[in-house]
Amino acid sequence: MYLFFRKLLSIVFHIKYKINLIDPQNIPDMKGGYIIASNHLSFADPPMIAAVIRGKFSFMAKEELFKKNPFFAWLIRRCGAFPVTRGAGDDAPIRTSVEAIKKNRILVIFPEGTRSKDGTLGRIKSGVVLIASQAAAPILPVCIRYGEKHRVDIAFGEMIPAEQVHIDENDRHSMRNSSKRIGDSLAKLQKKIYDEAGLPLPVPAKKSPDGDANG
Repeated sequence: MYLFFRKLLSIVFHIKYKINLIDPQNIPDMKGGYIIASNHLSFADPPMIAAVIRGKFSFMAKEELFKKNPFFAWLIRRCGAFPVTRGAGDDAPIRTSVEAIKKNRILVIFPEGTRSKDGTLGRIKSGVVLIASQAAAPILPVCIRYGEKHRVDIAFGEMIPAEQVHIDENDRHSMRNSSKRIGDSLAKLQKKIYDEAGLPLPVPAKKSPDGDANG
């Protein structure tokens, strides 16, 4: 069932989008057991990644997505999604993620924690570092850009070895350094995408006095 949906998804996305892969040689031959850390622009990001990389995936999805539509909830579960309650403060998502990696799945995670509305990269949160460290898993940095006429650029960075993101969970300095390592990799990929497209990097949207983003 999983392989059927994944194949169908790949076919649909390759028909709908003009997908341009940058440095696809960086995609590992491993069928699983690693993390993909990607920027987050759209609800289409998880299936977009699954359409171009082979393997069985797991990814976090906010709990609300499992409650709105029973069929959609069933579908995303079959595709490897598991619910996360924002602000719950427990470590269940981290435990589930580590278990998925140890079962030789590819964990897709968006370390900024939320979608970017202006295309800029946000601060990398500590969750991805905790998961990578506990699972002793390497990280594949991935950056996505959605362009005009259904063009999608996807850049793949060099795999970050597990030992480079291993941390002492009581040491905030090591956690910040590992998070910065991931953030720097994503920033480098984003610059490469925009340079190849001949476009300037996105800039943060201006905010009005009441705090709302404009433009």
